[in-house]
Amino acid sequence: MELTESEKIMGFSYRDYCQYLVSSQKNYTLTYLAEHLEGVSHDRINRYLKNQPFPLEEFWKSVEKEMEIDEEGILIYDDTVLNKYSSKEIEIARYQYSGAKKKVLQGIGLVGCIYLNPKTGKYWLIDYRIYNPDEDGKTKLDHLIDMLEAAIFKKKLPIKAVLMDSWYASKKVMSVIDNWEKIYYCPLKRNRLVDDTGGQEKYKRVDSLKWNSQQEEEGKVIKIRGFPAEKKVKLFRVTISTNRTEYIATNDLSQNSTSRVKTYCAWRWKIEEFHREVKQVTGIESCQCRKAAIQKNHIACALWVWNFLTTIARQTQTTVYALKQRLLDDYLTAQLCSSTLSFP
Repeated sequence: MELTESEKIMGFSYRDYCQYLVSSQKNYTLTYLAEHLEGVSHDRINRYLKNQPFPLEEFWKSVEKEMEIDEEGILIYDDTVLNKYSSKEIEIARYQYSGAKKKVLQGIGLVGCIYLNPKTGKYWLIDYRIYNPDEDGKTKLDHLIDMLEAAIFKKKLPIKAVLMDSWYASKKVMSVIDNWEKIYYCPLKRNRLVDDTGGQEKYKRVDSLKWNSQQEEEGKVIKIRGFPAEKKVKLFRVTISTNRTEYIATNDLSQNSTSRVKTYCAWRWKIEEFHREVKQVTGIESCQCRKAAIQKNHIACALWVWNFLTTIARQTQTTVYALKQRLLDDYLTAQLCSSTLSFP
């Protein structure tokens, strides 16, 4: 990415900021950066991040050149909350439910889209949205649809299936995926009302359905309450662990293998790995600035850094956690030989 005239004048760019997020271990504040970057003040960094929009096209270009696409590519969608519980004055922070924490948090909602190559197991963050309905009036469902449309028609990625959480298993989203002739797999909440009798009985909770041995292996055709009369989906009961069962719906009526559906469920958890890693190695939650523009640019840089670290980790056959830890190896060796603070 070439420097803009503004960046040349200021002596600071997004690459400098991304390098900071790569190199720093715990402190990701602008003050800490200014203290360790010669010739660049806190005010200059603040002004740059507030007034210079992050080049999102560069983000996609950097991801695109690293991707290994496949004709059976899979898109995975989910959201997370970037915790801002101690910073209530941040402009785009709001109270919202966190599925990971199982409670309402003050934070910034991030809706992400991952592209998975099912043959290699590799995956990349290809798109994201900030959940801020006060600004754009969009729900998380709208953001998913926008990103799906961009993946299919703008990025033109080969996609076989779309995976998402039960939050997104709405008629609106599922109908859009149907219309664009893609396959979806998504869990239904246990209290979702469905019918597996062809209209002979009343709707019942999905977790109260009866299953025979064949249905356990091959799934069953159901109608979800509120969907058009002719719209049917295939439902599978999948055992995730000893104490956890999921009810997975798909519009692929030809699917007849619970084992195969379980594989799709396992792939869906890749985005949870992403959430965990990006929060632990990039400082994505650690920006304390109040201005929305700075928060958005900080998040964009953190996501760019995660893609970069993931690429290096694959090339070196290690993990993003090990990469960050290795940055301290030379420091620790030097301190053990000749410590700055010598213990008496």
